[in-house]
Amino acid sequence: MSQANKVDQDQQPFAAGPDAKRAHVDPEALKRQKIKGVFSSQVVEKIGTGTTTRKTISKMYWFAEQREDGAVDVQPLNTQHVPSGPKTEVPMEDFLAKYQPELEFYTKIVYPKMCEVATTIKRAEEQRERGALYSAEFEFSNVLKVDEENVRANFGLGLTYMAKGESAKANDIFGRVVHLDAAFNQEHKHLFNEFGISLRKTGMHDQAIDYYTRALQMTQNDENLHYNVARAYFEKGDIPKAEYHLDKCLELNKAHEEAKKFQEFIKSKLAK
Repeated sequence: MSQANKVDQDQQPFAAGPDAKRAHVDPEALKRQKIKGVFSSQVVEKIGTGTTTRKTISKMYWFAEQREDGAVDVQPLNTQHVPSGPKTEVPMEDFLAKYQPELEFYTKIVYPKMCEVATTIKRAEEQRERGALYSAEFEFSNVLKVDEENVRANFGLGLTYMAKGESAKANDIFGRVVHLDAAFNQEHKHLFNEFGISLRKTGMHDQAIDYYTRALQMTQNDENLHYNVARAYFEKGDIPKAEYHLDKCLELNKAHEEAKKFQEFIKSKLAK
């Protein structure tokens, strides 16, 4: 993966100069520049009992980014020094009290690695789109060596395996993706839809159903999810469940043309 050359000024963490202290955070400055960068927190633990009791201080590093509502999302850094895993919402007051800026660590180590990951994913996705599947597999795999929970890389590798007809490998990726909450976020909607459709089209109906069911646990009010799982059930041969999800789809959106046509198709098929 290529090295990043310089730090984008928009990526600089707020109040993270070399002499930055918690008490120096200017609330007015927060209105002008949102928090984004690497911060650390400390946890004090007691070890032992009685006269042998001693305190230990452990330090954790987080990638923090302020949201539009003012709260801050923090995501832990993994052993490769890139943000990975679930994000946690922290109220601004708590964030300012408990987290310290780590500018040098961010600019010299974390940010360049984040750039490497982003560049590699972009290159891999371009290769997959033009059919260079082996190159895409290589690039996506490189990203997952650094961040095994990277949603785009997992989706991309799974789609690559399905395009190559390697269902067993695609199933392994499915097992990982279906347990990633972030995979069902709005920001990954395009890849999320493509992945589910590919599961169904490659005959992985059980996986497609599990996948859409997991998505429905995250959001019950998406008519397209009900439509997609209905198609998977239909192709599996489970007509009652297909009809159930079509009904749910049309309850949410009476104007869903594909669902209405599909429902009519099933009725005509059953009438024969």
